[in-house]
Amino acid sequence: MSSDSPSLSDVLYPQIEPHTTGNLPVSDLHTIAWERTGNVNGEPVIVIHGGPGGGSQPSYRQYFDPQKFDIIQFDQRGCGKSVPYAELEDNNTHSSVNDIEALREHLGLESWHVFGGSWGSTLSLIYAQNYPKMVRSLILRGIFMCRKSELHWFYQEGASHIFPDAFDFYRDHIPVDEQGDLIKAYYKRLTSSDVEVRRAAAKEWTRWEMATSRLIPDVEYLEKADDLDFAVAFARIECHYFINAIFVEEAYILNNVDKIQHIPTYIVQGRYDVVCPTRSAWDLHKAMPNSILKIIVDSGHSMGEVGIAKQLVNFTDNV
Repeated sequence: MSSDSPSLSDVLYPQIEPHTTGNLPVSDLHTIAWERTGNVNGEPVIVIHGGPGGGSQPSYRQYFDPQKFDIIQFDQRGCGKSVPYAELEDNNTHSSVNDIEALREHLGLESWHVFGGSWGSTLSLIYAQNYPKMVRSLILRGIFMCRKSELHWFYQEGASHIFPDAFDFYRDHIPVDEQGDLIKAYYKRLTSSDVEVRRAAAKEWTRWEMATSRLIPDVEYLEKADDLDFAVAFARIECHYFINAIFVEEAYILNNVDKIQHIPTYIVQGRYDVVCPTRSAWDLHKAMPNSILKIIVDSGHSMGEVGIAKQLVNFTDNV
């Protein structure tokens, strides 16, 4: 490994394949897909993906020592390999929290470490607040608490001042007379009965997020917007949650932080994260003074940025 400029592969564990996969019915409508990798007798860790609607990824397994950890991933309702695809009915934060707990019970685990970034940090925190005895530690990245100010910053005005070139494509997909509330306008299109209208809106919504996720933009990230299988679920489910204020009261996480003060909490935050600005990580850290916050000076939002990945692995190695 070069001490000057390590690559992502230098700081992550080697690629690994799951030894067990399954599908868990969680309601009359929804079934979630899950996988298990690493040491089945190791320390259990549940990896909670972002979005909502992003789906689990093979690369997420590489943030953990496979000899130390029993690495569990799942696809939240409506995305990845979970079915039905891109379904919004009976898809909300409370259901997602209960799905995580149902999976723990299904796997027969007493407790586990909880690892999540972006929306994954949101859901990790809310799960821990509802089931604190089941959480050994929280390892979080790119804190997102889904407050009105955070949603306005990214989807209406704020990040637009830093990425005006990318924002124009996102904003201008919507007629001028609807641009005063872009989340509402996109929701109208993402829930349209016209499949082409849904796809076109999903592509622009996803492109905006991918264009802003890294300090140095990545072509591969931008190409995710062209993968309509990914983009439609990602955009529909995200917008569904956000227009409904993630189905909880404003500042729910900070209002319930006393329930998780005893849980060891590790936070990694890119200094130049435009999607989930550092203010949210700072607010959470101040509300949880026993937490450890590491701000990565040369990174944006993505866990695929080397500085963020290196610190996440450092935390999982030492938790």
